[in-house]
Amino acid sequence: MNILVAEDDPFHRSFLLKTVQRNLPGCDDVLEASGGQEAINIAMSHDIDGVIMDLQMPEVSGIAAASRIWEKFPDMRILFWSNYSDEAYVRGVSKIVPKQAVYGYLLKTASEKRLSLAVTGVFQEAQCIVDQEIRGIQQRTMDLHAGLSNTEFEVLMDIALGLTDKAIAARRGISTRSVQSRLKQLYEKLGIDQSPFDMDDGPVFNSRTRAVAMALSRGLLNADGMSVAEDSMNLWLNKH
Repeated sequence: MNILVAEDDPFHRSFLLKTVQRNLPGCDDVLEASGGQEAINIAMSHDIDGVIMDLQMPEVSGIAAASRIWEKFPDMRILFWSNYSDEAYVRGVSKIVPKQAVYGYLLKTASEKRLSLAVTGVFQEAQCIVDQEIRGIQQRTMDLHAGLSNTEFEVLMDIALGLTDKAIAARRGISTRSVQSRLKQLYEKLGIDQSPFDMDDGPVFNSRTRAVAMALSRGLLNADGMSVAEDSMNLWLNKH
């Protein structure tokens, strides 16, 4: 068994390396990457059985790196190890996990014992290990009343990218009226007042801009997620 540790902090990377060696006695080699692109390169050029992946790394994020790795190796076992439990990260991970993949999502605040159990569970016993806090966020995102639906989250990402109603309609294969309906639902979920409260020069808020601002403050959007969304949008644009 060969394990790749992708972590930009040298201290954390060394800690993870020792954790793997201690808990996976059958591990033949532990390779190291200090960034997302390096992790992709190693996974593509070496015989890797599993990856411990930090989510936030320079240049290429852990989510983007995992997505690229899973595109070629959908059975790759990946344990995400991160400081972040923002909904943007949780959704980002949930969106890219292949149906057949064994994976984990553990916060860096977890105890050393918990990390050891996760390493053993994911890589040796083929168990999906997800922190309770992360699981709670996943369940909330599936609750159409408590969280954003997938279509509402998509339209949020689209307006954050600056797409017009017509562009969103073309990208998602729906009518502009459907786009406006999704935006209305999004504004309601985010608590944006749609009543006609105008100042002398016009409305107080631009609803689209306000939605993006509130989503950022609530952790629904972040730089890594937007980077992945930008890449996806550019792929769509290049086809048209």
